[in-house]
Amino acid sequence: MNHDFTFAIKRLRFDENYKPSDSTRITTNFANLARGERRQENLRNALRMIDDRFNALAHWDNPNGDRYSVELEIVSVDLTVDGQSKRDTFPAIEVLKTNIVDRKTNKRIEGILGNNFSSYVRDYDFSVWLLEHNKDQPTFSIPENFGDLHGKLFKHFVNSKAYKESFAKPPVICLSVSDSKIYRRTDNEHPVLGVEYLPNESSLTERYFRKMGLQVRYFMPAGSVAPLAFYFFGDLLNDYSSLELISTISTMETFQRIYRPEIYNAHAAAGASYQPDLKNQNHSVTDIVYDREERSRLAVEQGKFAEQCFIKPYRAILEQWSANVIPDHAL
Repeated sequence: MNHDFTFAIKRLRFDENYKPSDSTRITTNFANLARGERRQENLRNALRMIDDRFNALAHWDNPNGDRYSVELEIVSVDLTVDGQSKRDTFPAIEVLKTNIVDRKTNKRIEGILGNNFSSYVRDYDFSVWLLEHNKDQPTFSIPENFGDLHGKLFKHFVNSKAYKESFAKPPVICLSVSDSKIYRRTDNEHPVLGVEYLPNESSLTERYFRKMGLQVRYFMPAGSVAPLAFYFFGDLLNDYSSLELISTISTMETFQRIYRPEIYNAHAAAGASYQPDLKNQNHSVTDIVYDREERSRLAVEQGKFAEQCFIKPYRAILEQWSANVIPDHAL
């Protein structure tokens, strides 16, 4: 019997009143901020940082630096195996979508989906499968077919009816650079994305996201101190407007300044040759409380949840589907 997957999309406003639900992946950056005694203060400060960064980058026709505000939505994607009951729905993806409010024109402008991309299957791949594969091994290696299922599921979602009815453009996923790579500054400079950097070699993350159909380029926007990794379909520089790109930069750079201040809140900016350093002492921390140790621990727990509730019970179906699925093409 051939099986397919259907996707259901839910949206929730992410603002200072946000409280994570029981079904929310609590390893996500935004859910981590929304917990504890300083929950509302954390959220308010993070959202203010996003707005300030957006207005600094969108400085034209913006003399007071307050023309724009960024609104964020949490987009949750549930996956159901066709023929299975609704109670077997699996929480596949959670991600942020930006929207831009122009106070001068009183218009609300669509932003980009893809910020803070989070996936249970990805947690399983990196925090369970990869670790178990290398346990007690003399050298590190990558399991055969590592990332294949996740990549095919992601492309299937982006090409699905549910996605196309909900979002006008493909996602852009913005991540931190890797502290194990060296990045070289080029002469290429984009008016919004900034100066382009090139890595000295491909990373496991790059190869993993390539299986999702995504290319990657590295840019350091004006006023930033380190490059960001932009994973995308199509043409990053021409498929998105300046304001759309700025909404992604301002959102992800804010979260990275909170989550990885050693890199993104460093006192010295990246030079011609740059290797990120998570042990860098020459940085400032924000006033926003963020528990990195808890986040790492919970990634393992949620990877095991994916194993128990999705990978193991549906293994035969997943293997058959993955072997027979017709490759989806980028949008």
